[in-house]
Parts: sequence; structure tokens; C-alpha cells
Amino acid sequence: MTDTEKAAVVVEQRNSTKTSDDFSGDSDYVPLSEKEYKRLRWRLDLRIVPFCGLLYLCSFLDRSNIGNAKIAGITEHLHITEDQYNVALSIFFVGYVIFEIPSNLMLKKVGPNIWIPLVMVSFGIVMACMAAITNGEGLLATRFFLGIAEAGLFPGVIFYMTLWYTRREQATRISIFFGCATLAGAFGGVLAYGIMQMDGIRGMHGWQWIFIIEAIPTLFLATITYFVLPNVPENSKVLSERERTFIMDRLHADAGPATETHFSMKQLRMAFTDWKIYVHSLIYIAGSIPLYSMSLFLPSIIRGMGFESLEAQAMTAPPYAIACVVTILVAIDADRRGERAFHIAGPSFLGMIGYILLLACKDQGPVALYISACITVTGVFAHAPAMLSWFTNNIGGHTKRAVGCAIIISWGNAGGAVGGQVYRANDSPQYVRAHSACAALLFVQICVVLAFKFTLKRINHKRDNLTPEEYRIACEGEELCDAHPDFRYIT
Repeated sequence: MTDTEKAAVVVEQRNSTKTSDDFSGDSDYVPLSEKEYKRLRWRLDLRIVPFCGLLYLCSFLDRSNIGNAKIAGITEHLHITEDQYNVALSIFFVGYVIFEIPSNLMLKKVGPNIWIPLVMVSFGIVMACMAAITNGEGLLATRFFLGIAEAGLFPGVIFYMTLWYTRREQATRISIFFGCATLAGAFGGVLAYGIMQMDGIRGMHGWQWIFIIEAIPTLFLATITYFVLPNVPENSKVLSERERTFIMDRLHADAGPATETHFSMKQLRMAFTDWKIYVHSLIYIAGSIPLYSMSLFLPSIIRGMGFESLEAQAMTAPPYAIACVVTILVAIDADRRGERAFHIAGPSFLGMIGYILLLACKDQGPVALYISACITVTGVFAHAPAMLSWFTNNIGGHTKRAVGCAIIISWGNAGGAVGGQVYRANDSPQYVRAHSACAALLFVQICVVLAFKFTLKRINHKRDNLTPEEYRIACEGEELCDAHPDFRYIT
């Protein structure tokens, strides 16, 4: 049935939740009770969310451990300049951005339980190979291929979450998944502190051991991902037929008219021409530059406060631990209220204040600077889950959502390439220009987020007040996705 034909039914039954595409066509089907669904959701949560979080922890650990490797002496041992090191940080995101959209299309085609393990094996091998580099050219090459290998994980898992959870369930789950990035920062600093003690064992430097040891859990998890991670709900073996029907009905009802699940070239084109996707991209890149630059340079920033190299590694853990807790709490509240924009703008404002404090306290000693750093890290990380779930909530149609998510995350990760150039050696140890630039970016993000919220609310209000004739005209055509007049944007 086309959207136009559905509209004829909806015009007469605008307040009905029943749709012509209901999955529960079997007369013997009995929906799950609320208690049964909570039990099923908890079982799925335990299987999907922590495991995806572990995968992302390994991914983020592998991409950001170059900051720890710098403290461990990689620049001196490879005889590379600070500018060459910054290029190595940024080149990761070149490969990452190029392959995100093809990777999400492959995930949709072959299934997450096959594609994600392949991605994990790829970047685990590249990470282990980084221990063998002997010059700057080798560092650039391995960082580029690491970006290509990791391109499939983050956007893939974000899209994968939308296939299992309703729009008001996603922010909490994404926060736990994304929170593992903050845990990677905390865990990575402590782990690097311990691994650096291995310097000289078997004739290898401490930074080489960092790459080898941190590649091991990635390769281990890759081998079991195929057996543990469920496929999409339509054919997952972890669900009974009754559970599958209930999950699909629930996702269908939550999506409203934007329920297209097949691969569609029209939806692919729509993803590239929808102006809202580029607004989400702007919001993402304005937040990702501070986030990535902070995660890559926090050890150097803390060392610039007067701490020794080993101390600086360990001192990165508390800011990330605080950020992890706050990130999850903000996302839980975002899901509970069904709101996104204020839950992005609020933490970003906190991060902006943190950067301002880093500037204002530059001559006030290490304690004031360290507290300011904790505030900054908390702000730049805590806004991310609400931001990530905002665009997944508001893109209808599976193909459009898969491609749209990849476009947005690609633009956002282009911010990672910029983030690798923000903190320059000639600006150390106070990094006045870098902190100022990041504070300005967060201010821009806050303004765009609030303006976008107002715009989406106006669109929703306009759709609420369509006349029957305007509604009929708006329903004409096929594969309208989130452009369907019954679709409501979460703001």
C-alpha cells in the first residue's frame, strides 16, 4: 500500500494507532504484557548494550591511545616533529569519513552480526601492526588504515540501535554505549601508566607495548561478536515468534508512517538532499572538534599543568570517570522527558564554561586548572548521546536513516581531523588559542541547537493544524519517510 492509499484510511481514523502494516496479523497472536515486555527488554539490554559498549571502548581506546603513546615517547623515538604528529592525528579521520557511508550500506546488506566482527578484526590487526612502525611515514600509513577499518563501527552501531529500540528508548542506550568512550579515556590512561613500566622488555619501547596490548581485547571480542551480537529483529534467533512480532509492532507504531525497511535508491537520494541532515551535521561537527581534541590532547594538557609524564597518564582517569556518570544521567533524563535540544545545549554550556575557566585560571596553579579540565571533559562528552539520538529519532525510513546517520557522523568526524590540529605545540602549555576556539564552537552549537528546536516545533505545529485537503495533498507520493504529515519530530 502506498502512502497515498494509507492516507485515505488515516484521514478517517487520525487518532487511531492501528495501521494497515501491523505485523500482528495472526489471530492467535497475544501481545506481551507490560511485565513481559520489560523482562524481554532487560534481556535484550544485557545482550546488546554492554557488548556494543565494549566494542566501542576498544575502538575508542585504539584511536585515542596515540595521545598516551606521545607521552610514552613515540615522537622522540620516530624522530617526528609536532606538526607531523598532528597530521598523524588528523589523517585517521580522512579514511574514517570516506568509508562511513559505504560501511553502513554494507551493514544493512550483510547484517550487523557479520559486518561488525569483520570491522573489529580489521582494526585490531592494524592496531597491532602499529607497534612495528619505525618512522613518520609508517605512522601516517597505519593511522590512515586504522581510520578506514574503524569507519564501520560507530555509525553502524548507532544505526543498529535504532533497529531494536523506540525513539524514546534510544538516548539511554546510546549513552551507555557512548559512555564507554569516556571509560576508554579513564581506562586508557591508567592502562598506559601500567604499560609504560614495560619499557625495554624484549627491546621494545613503552608505546609499542601500548599498541600491542590494547589490540588484544579487540581481536578477542571480534571472534565472539558473531555468536553474541543478535542480528536485526526480523530474523534474530534470540527472539521467539511472539516476541519478534511484538517488537516489530512496537517499532512500527513508534515510527508512525516512516516504516519503510527495504533498500531504496529514492531514500538514498533523500538523505543527501534533506536540509535537516546538514543542520544535524553542523551541530555534530561543532561538538566533535572540542570532544576529539580534548580526548587526543588531555594527557598533554594535564602534563602542561606541571605533572610528570607518568602522573599525567594516571590523572586523565578522574575527568573521564565523572563524565561517564554525568553522560548517562543526562541521557536517562532526555529519554524520560522525550526531549533532546536542551539536553545537548545544557552540557555544551557546561563545557564552554570549562574552557573559559581553563583560560581564566591559567595562572592560578594546577588544582584550579585540573578542576576546570574535569568540568570541560564532562561538558563536551555529556551532550553527545542526546545529540546522537536526536538525528536517529528524526530520520524515517531504514535506507534514509542508514545513509543519513553515516552522512552526519562523517561530517562530525571531519571535526576529528580538525581537532587533531587545534592544540599546537607553539600554544603550549596554556593553549589559549585552542581553548578559545573550542569555547566559541560550543557557543555556536548551542545557538544552532536552540534555533533548530524552535524550527522543528513549528513544523510539528504546522502538521497538527493541516486541513483535510492539505493533509491529503501532503500524503501524495511514495516513501515519504519523515516528510509524511503524520510524522512528528522529537525536539
